[in-house]
Amino acid sequence: MRIGEIADMAGVTPRTVRHYHHQGLLPEPERRANGYRDYGLRHAVLLARIRRLTELGLGLAEVRDVLADEAGRELVEVLAELDADLARDQARIAARRERLAVLIEQAREGRLPAEGPVSEELAGLLGGLGPSDSPIAAKDRAHLTLLDTMVPEDRRAGFFAALHTLVDDPGRVSRTQRLYERLDTLATAGTDDARIEPLAQELAGLMPDELLGLMEDDTGGGPATQGLDGAFGEALLADFAPAQAAVVRRMMELLAVRVAERARRRPGKSPEGGA
Repeated sequence: MRIGEIADMAGVTPRTVRHYHHQGLLPEPERRANGYRDYGLRHAVLLARIRRLTELGLGLAEVRDVLADEAGRELVEVLAELDADLARDQARIAARRERLAVLIEQAREGRLPAEGPVSEELAGLLGGLGPSDSPIAAKDRAHLTLLDTMVPEDRRAGFFAALHTLVDDPGRVSRTQRLYERLDTLATAGTDDARIEPLAQELAGLMPDELLGLMEDDTGGGPATQGLDGAFGEALLADFAPAQAAVVRRMMELLAVRVAERARRRPGKSPEGGA
């Protein structure tokens, strides 16, 4: 048989047959005097088996291992691994569909944030903050959307639960909006502006104790609660005007002091900070 004939018999293309030759899956037959390959029934049987294995989802390296094991033990192991992979894929797809169902419902009811899709935790926080014309408020929402991706999944609920205390109190929400507006006025100010320190003090005082609890743990919330050191902190500060960045930096310094005070007050700690 010519290559086109064996390819038709196995339901593949001649190019696929040549690729299997190149990968060492299908041995090349002897050539006739005219230079054409002369395939036999053995090649067709092997080619059909390779096709069946690849249709199950096996990679070519796995197919090679299966073909090399005449006793079939490798095939059992590979098929079991493939079945486990498919089960994990099904679980991931089911979880994604559940998430999509929530997003679709939010979109139909007009509750999907402009920054969406975001996690349910962040969606609740953004909804509580409400709309605002403040450029700093828009920037803050964008930063929160980034953090929604950066915070490890097993920490996300605790992190946003801590932030959610900002929106549980209507008075605190109003205060947050006013602080956004005051930060907006620093867009063209210098870093020696007298408004920087009192604004940083108010912002630090607004941060809930629950968030400080996460900051006490160096791994608590990832970059979101580890201060401004490193690439994330540099990028965050660079996103603000100089005076606004000075406020954020000073606010984090004040929060670090509060975190240290909380750590010293924990049971089992000496006044010097020792155990």
